[in-house]
Amino acid sequence: MKRLTFSLLIASLYVPGSAAAIEISSQDIQEGHPMAKTFEFSGWGCDGANQSPQLMWKNAPKETKSFAITVYDPDAPTGSGFWHWIVLDIPANVTQLERGVDIKKLGGVEVGIDYGTAGFGGACPPKGHGMHRYQFTVWALPEAKLELNESTPAAVVGFTLNSIALDKATLTATYTR
Repeated sequence: MKRLTFSLLIASLYVPGSAAAIEISSQDIQEGHPMAKTFEFSGWGCDGANQSPQLMWKNAPKETKSFAITVYDPDAPTGSGFWHWIVLDIPANVTQLERGVDIKKLGGVEVGIDYGTAGFGGACPPKGHGMHRYQFTVWALPEAKLELNESTPAAVVGFTLNSIALDKATLTATYTR
């Protein structure tokens, strides 16, 4: 019986002809590696350049009509993490964001983050708090435009993305002060 169960599990993980999962990568940040000061916030005691890193993705599902990007720090000493960037309604034909991108020029929407502003807010962990992880996630979505706006709470955005995403991929970089 155990052999049959194991065989069924392996068979369920592989579907011949299935599409590859979405992948995210960057020329500026690497999985598990520290980010440069370029991506540190400017404010709250930090003095970085506050630029968003270059990001690119591939292998989105064919049904994708838009993308969202989120950046989240689960290690922030808040009890609920910290949202550093929330971008919605990126057109499906866009598969790359340049460093310091102007999202509005792409037709996207930036939602308010935990710094109290909309737009990219770089890393700024408290001094001496140790290493923080910054999860850059690209979400493939079935809708061209979400019915969310700049003032939608981050938790509502997160709930919405998790409930409708066709696929997602995360690149986790780190930062320490």
